[in-house]
Amino acid sequence: MIDPLGTDPLGKDAARAVARVVRDSIADPDQRDRAALAVRDRLAQLALPASSVGGYWPLGSELDVRPALLHFKQAGCAVALPVSGPRGTALVFRDWDPALPTAAGRYGIQEPDASRPVIQPAVLLVPLLAFDRSGQRLGYGAGYYDRTLDSLRARGPVVAVGVAFAAQEVAAVPCGPHDERLDWIVTERETLRFGE
Repeated sequence: MIDPLGTDPLGKDAARAVARVVRDSIADPDQRDRAALAVRDRLAQLALPASSVGGYWPLGSELDVRPALLHFKQAGCAVALPVSGPRGTALVFRDWDPALPTAAGRYGIQEPDASRPVIQPAVLLVPLLAFDRSGQRLGYGAGYYDRTLDSLRARGPVVAVGVAFAAQEVAAVPCGPHDERLDWIVTERETLRFGE
């Protein structure tokens, strides 16, 4: 959260700038494709309550989770992508059918059509700029995923899985009281579990 006085006591703005450079530096398309497939395979091995999975359409240099989403879809799970509402609100997840067209939403990110059913995911694949080994993630600063996880967890169990390149790991993510911890982090190199 940005301090209105212009200071950044938690160091999040500086951490975001560094993390973005690190993630953007993973530019080799083959390396990115191999990482996406490795993350798909790691997710497929987890015993997740995957009756419904919320993912995301990759933006910029984010790890591409579409191979994982296609795996879950082929396994019979309902798969959904987020639809961004006004800043300060939780995301809504709508059913994603890869055979149907998507449209650019609020931030230019591809979203399912408004006619697609709303789904409450049991598993949520979460993008990030950086992560640490305590299950904390550094997001973009708008709070969409923290609000979304808080809202979903208030309604029932949901498993939050951060997906990232291994290079995005940092020693400690600066975090505040409203930051939602992840249950798992999956990279192309390893799978980390937090809590039980």
